Amino acid sequence: MSFMTGRFIHHIGSWDNASPLPSDTVTWAHMLRAVGYDAVLCGKQHFCGSDQLHGFSAQLARDLHAELWTQNGAPRGTPDWRQGTPVAPQPWGGLEQAGPGTTEEIEVDDLVEERALGYLRDPERRRRPWALNVSFIAPHFPLVAPKRFYDLYPPEEVDLPEILPGHLEKLHPVYQRMRGMFGLVDYSEKLVRRGRAGYYGLITYLDEKIGRLLDVLEETGQADNTLVVYCSDHGDMNGEHGMWRKSNFYDASSRVPLQIAWKGVLPAGTRREEVVSLVDLIATVVEAAGATTDDASLDGDSLLGLMKGTKTEWKNEAFSEYLAHGVARPMAMLRRGRYKLNYSLGDPPELYDMEADPNEFLDLALDPTYQEVARELQERLLARWNPEQLEQQVLRSQRERLLIERAHRTH
Repeated sequence: MSFMTGRFIHHIGSWDNASPLPSDTVTWAHMLRAVGYDAVLCGKQHFCGSDQLHGFSAQLARDLHAELWTQNGAPRGTPDWRQGTPVAPQPWGGLEQAGPGTTEEIEVDDLVEERALGYLRDPERRRRPWALNVSFIAPHFPLVAPKRFYDLYPPEEVDLPEILPGHLEKLHPVYQRMRGMFGLVDYSEKLVRRGRAGYYGLITYLDEKIGRLLDVLEETGQADNTLVVYCSDHGDMNGEHGMWRKSNFYDASSRVPLQIAWKGVLPAGTRREEVVSLVDLIATVVEAAGATTDDASLDGDSLLGLMKGTKTEWKNEAFSEYLAHGVARPMAMLRRGRYKLNYSLGDPPELYDMEADPNEFLDLALDPTYQEVARELQERLLARWNPEQLEQQVLRSQRERLLIERAHRTH
């Protein structure tokens, strides 16, 4: 939802997967359509509830996750922080399931590709500007990949997570609780290799689809006039730090790819080291499309000047927050330059030097040498983000949504 709006979650109140984005919230689709673009959605955007478009003119395929989190037009699956973080009754079965094969997720992604290619080939695309949000599920659990792709990564040859001796016993309390709630146990090496092979296979499966989309842009003569963005909503832990799935601020989960290409406008083959955010991406897309932000608030800054090399000063930071399942109180992250501060209400903070310790094994929050860094980052984080206030907002929202869920189950 932050990607849809270019705003932080605490500004839009869409707290978790079962928390619908209000229909009167401005999205980048609204902003582009207001200046003449045909803005179309194709695939997963995780909209839940009755509004499945939020400014887009059409959904060309299926949003499977929206279907899973919506019942009778109302969201379902609301977390309940009043219950704390109870330990799962049984281990997460995602690794037992991993392997070659097909799933409904694969079928949906195949449909998304087919519909997106059809949209790009339609002669109508030459008549007006367009913006196509092609959103695939892969790579994502279930860790099942079509056999052709899974076989590219024999499990016995797949790398294992790097976990230092004694590290799991020293995990931050919020992640120890999360491991328990998600049912994440110390899996056998065989299962870990199988799960990682499935994830790698899904990445290559996705790569082929992206390649075909780019090929069609070339075939139809649109490549030279199209801004192409590749990004993701989250990563996957894949066993690192003893964790799978997402929902945390380790880089494997919270750091996402961002590749932007625009022939004749942006330099090709350039990598920028500055820290940026998906809210900056939305400001970028809006500026590139010639849309105005006068009537909408954005929390990000356009990346165009940074990418062109004309912007000499940059904030060099990214903020993220998590208020959903797996935790029972607000948590947030501030990455500024080389340092990352993680804050979990009621727990000690974490501080990492991402240049010296990219795998995040050494928490510097209590190191006397880094007290000034930790203090400065925490003050900067809390100046914009009030966890106590947010906790009350989230709890109230959960109570009301759980009541609505009970009402729908009754009928």
